[in-house]
Amino acid sequence: MIKISKEYSWEMGHRLPNHNGPCRNIHGHSYRMFVELEGEVGKNGMIIDFKDLSLLVKPIIEELDHSFLCFAEDKDVINFLKEHNLKYKIVSYNPTVENICMDLFQKIKEKIIGHNIKNIKHLTIRIHESPNDYAEFCGEL
Repeated sequence: MIKISKEYSWEMGHRLPNHNGPCRNIHGHSYRMFVELEGEVGKNGMIIDFKDLSLLVKPIIEELDHSFLCFAEDKDVINFLKEHNLKYKIVSYNPTVENICMDLFQKIKEKIIGHNIKNIKHLTIRIHESPNDYAEFCGEL
């Protein structure tokens, strides 16, 4: 088995409404995500063409880029975003880097499975919220 990795980045705001620290406030990050795939090399000499990987991942990132990721229970912020016609995405989880990482893992896994790419056996998603902080989630496909 061999591993490959591709990096993606986007800008996104969020807040942790039930947190007692400064992240309770509205703020944003320059997110960096590494998508690492492990599997068998196919007849074309690749696990997957990096361009094809981007065709799967970029639509997910474009939905988040320059948006506000908002916990569904954060009604005051949701109302503000709607009222001012701002780009946002409502999620069912508190938007910590850990939860974002698990969510993006699931979305990318579903794309790979949906495109019937059988030689990829393992997926790892690492998301840096800052240069010094990241969450990582990995699993079998």
